[in-house]
Amino acid sequence: MSADPQPEVVIVGAGPTGLLLAGDLAEAGVRVLVLERRGAEISNLSRAFGVHARTMEEFDARGLAEELLDFGGARLPGIRLFNRVTLHLADLETRFPYLLMTPQYNVEKVLLRRALDAGAEIRYDSPVTGVEQDGGAVTVHTGSESVTASYVVGADGVGSAVRRAIGMPYPGESVLKSIMLADVQLTDPPAESPAIQGVNGAFCFVATFGDEYWRIFAWNSADQKSDDEPIELDEVREAARLAFGTDFGMHSPRWLSRFHSDERQVPEYRSGNVFLAGDAAHCHSPAGGQGMNTGLQDAANLSWKLAAVLRGADPALLDTYHSERHPVGKAVLRSSGAIIRLAAERSKLKAAIGGLAAATALHIKPIEAKAMGMISGVGIHYGHGKGEDALVGHRANDIALADGTRLYEALRGGRFVVLDSAESFAGDFTADAASAAPDGEAKVIRPDGYVGWAGEDDPAAIRSYLKHRAG
Repeated sequence: MSADPQPEVVIVGAGPTGLLLAGDLAEAGVRVLVLERRGAEISNLSRAFGVHARTMEEFDARGLAEELLDFGGARLPGIRLFNRVTLHLADLETRFPYLLMTPQYNVEKVLLRRALDAGAEIRYDSPVTGVEQDGGAVTVHTGSESVTASYVVGADGVGSAVRRAIGMPYPGESVLKSIMLADVQLTDPPAESPAIQGVNGAFCFVATFGDEYWRIFAWNSADQKSDDEPIELDEVREAARLAFGTDFGMHSPRWLSRFHSDERQVPEYRSGNVFLAGDAAHCHSPAGGQGMNTGLQDAANLSWKLAAVLRGADPALLDTYHSERHPVGKAVLRSSGAIIRLAAERSKLKAAIGGLAAATALHIKPIEAKAMGMISGVGIHYGHGKGEDALVGHRANDIALADGTRLYEALRGGRFVVLDSAESFAGDFTADAASAAPDGEAKVIRPDGYVGWAGEDDPAAIRSYLKHRAG
């Protein structure tokens, strides 16, 4: 055992979800330890391929958006579904009206750098073998040591050791097997990216990374094999030809993989002082590219709550992690599942009818806006409690502030931002930033960029909210 002070929070898993959580906590002054079963090398293989607008906003609130953008990558202003309809992401009200095509390992590099700079400790080659809760403490066992902390977060993926150790069920079903992923070069790329098509018992997704490589995600009902069977590029080509009528001249793959797609979600995101986040809590089809993004937004929701409670906020705040994020995970399962089922429909007639129905619906502006909001994340909101203002729980738009900065800049450092208040609330974890918005309503914006409190400018009510929510 180390002679250093025991961590306050142990995070299991050093993927994107765990690393964002670790960086947030460390930046807030929380002693945090990350346990990772793998070695220290960041893999250059990646299932996740895109960062949606809401995740980019969360990165912006941490000063990381530009760093991620510096890696390059295509900024896709729309997603075209089944050659019938395009979701126009460029119409989103955000600084990031696109899907950024960048591999998961770029996201991990940015988050790892930040977590280490903030003081998080990461121990590699540390597979978790058990988790025990005793009163207000949680002990995590690895092959070589035991570590006790106030809270533990399992961010260790679909096969989560933490989830198994606490006996949390993971109900759901396998939707498709033998899904193929490939990063390839194309001699004759599609005119639009991404391109998605499903027909003839096959489907294929093709999108550019903005360099010489394209991400292919394909399935062929006539070519079903187990995950561990080797995959050949010809199999991916055949699925593309069935779906699109062409294989786009695929060549020079840098990565080929086969996996199966499950739809699963735990019934509770919290068990005592143990929390589950990312794929440890929910998994679904990669359709829509929402998996990594949903996990990152789980982390953004949980991190500030753990930090606040550790510095004296109302412990009941931690219950809101499940109540806010579980419905989001459920909605992502539904939306990604609908896309994958339509794409994989083997009946040409049913596929045509389903595609036409989807296209017709998505040409209706309110339905298109809801679909874009769900997939991009900017339309997700958490609702409000009895007696609270209707704005509470809604995502806050990035607005210009009276001092010339932006709201999401003021959020950096995990701060609550108080808007339109005549009294000062500035402190280590709060910031005053008079708003340029003319609606006349005072607001407190949570560190994750959602409205936490709203109403007539009432310093006493704002102070009460901060006492219970900021600590």
